[in-house]
Amino acid sequence: MAADIDGRPAEQVTLDFHHRHRRRMTMTSSQGREFLLDLEEAVALRDGDVLILDDDSRVEVIAKAEAVAEITAADEQTLMRLAWHLGNRHLPTEIHAHCLRILNDHVIVEMVLGLGGQVAQKQMPFHPEGGAYDAAHGHDH
Repeated sequence: MAADIDGRPAEQVTLDFHHRHRRRMTMTSSQGREFLLDLEEAVALRDGDVLILDDDSRVEVIAKAEAVAEITAADEQTLMRLAWHLGNRHLPTEIHAHCLRILNDHVIVEMVLGLGGQVAQKQMPFHPEGGAYDAAHGHDH
């Protein structure tokens, strides 16, 4: 296996949130190698996961930075209420102790502001919480 000095795979594939949850998709590595991801069921790939190809070479998954809205509130009750509203709309949401992150959506941002939240626009990888029935919790590739 070709590896960098730190032992990590020499090839990577950089994917946004939507492209990291797939069952079957053609991908192109950082070295220009095209390969087919073909799994039995859809899997939520996480930043740092490693795909082992048919020739035993490895390709590391890198989460692409994308436009996210980081939501905060003046108090915990308001933040919990905002989390409820996001969940009620089935929006993928990244949950932290003092903030929530969603993919940037001007309609949802306006709703959050109207409900007393604050929003900061950021460019970063998006890692939403997996659902209760999502294989992403404790998954193995």
